Amino acid sequence: MPAMNGMRFALVVFGAGLVASTTDWLFAGDWIHKRWTYPEAWRKDEGRAIALTSPLPFLTCGLFAYLALRLGLHTFAGLLKFAFAIWLLGPLPLILTNAAFIKLHRMFVLFYALGWLVKLLIAASAVRWLMASAS
Repeated sequence: MPAMNGMRFALVVFGAGLVASTTDWLFAGDWIHKRWTYPEAWRKDEGRAIALTSPLPFLTCGLFAYLALRLGLHTFAGLLKFAFAIWLLGPLPLILTNAAFIKLHRMFVLFYALGWLVKLLIAASAVRWLMASAS
């Protein structure tokens, strides 16, 4: 792993996590949730669920950055491929499997899956910025 400034890494994780957390709101949040979901499928106390899951985009971005740097991914193309591979390995199959067994509207599934891809692409872009600014 190339030498890096811990403060810069923390800034990347925080910034990417903050931007990525907005993708959850944008792709699966209020506007989409109200139009393309089934009310009976959702918990009544969403505030608690939001509070419990809010740190997760930061975890996603932090682990993405750590793994990308450990694997020596230096090019933007390599980072984008890594983001796409993670999306294909984890979130996409999980979301599609859940949609097969849980009553989820097709549009919600589409936006939720796209939101995960965008979140990973944001993490890839942040890592590229980290590496470009370190040199």
